[in-house]
Amino acid sequence: MRVFLVAGLGADERLFRNLDLSGFEVIPALWLKPEKADTLTTYATKLIREYGIRQGDAVIGVSLGGMLTVEIAKQVKLAHAIIISSIKSKAEAPWYFGFFRAFPIYRLFTGGFVKKLGPLLRPLFGVFAGSKEAPLFYSMLQNSDPDFLTWAMYAALGWNGDPAPYPIHQFIGSKDLIFNAKKAKSATVIPGADHMLVFTRAAEISPAIRKILNNETTA
Repeated sequence: MRVFLVAGLGADERLFRNLDLSGFEVIPALWLKPEKADTLTTYATKLIREYGIRQGDAVIGVSLGGMLTVEIAKQVKLAHAIIISSIKSKAEAPWYFGFFRAFPIYRLFTGGFVKKLGPLLRPLFGVFAGSKEAPLFYSMLQNSDPDFLTWAMYAALGWNGDPAPYPIHQFIGSKDLIFNAKKAKSATVIPGADHMLVFTRAAEISPAIRKILNNETTA
């Protein structure tokens, strides 16, 4: 089975490096340059076309990549759609999505400015100075395209959030500060895990993900 990986905002395929996907054909769906008018829906279409994602494939997405996985699942009948540290629909969106839609002060921020805020944003992702994931966090953020970061912020907050037509497998940490695990319905909640769950708790979720990919469990 082909398994496509879609990383989160400011991240890349290194985010998945601790996840055990041995035995599967793993294909990182690297970020494409978006058009200013692209939505998550149209961007998902571009990923589908660029990487040839087709019926019977599996997609694993983290954070923003999870929202894109939902959009891909609405266009292609995937064998499995798995999201980590993300949301399945607008019903699970955090309170600040509505706030920023009503008061779009985020439009004052550019991707370059967000990159400079790395030390301030780090705790929200559960990354602390001196932790083993800190170097990866900084490296991925600094390697991010500022224009992509700007587009992604607007696109995520403007997401229509319609659910996929079939079940999505969802893993989220109980201490995730970006998305609220209590709002995630039918999710597998990992106690004590934060937004970097896919990297820091990969050993715990890998067996469950492998069972899903091997059709040994149901959503």
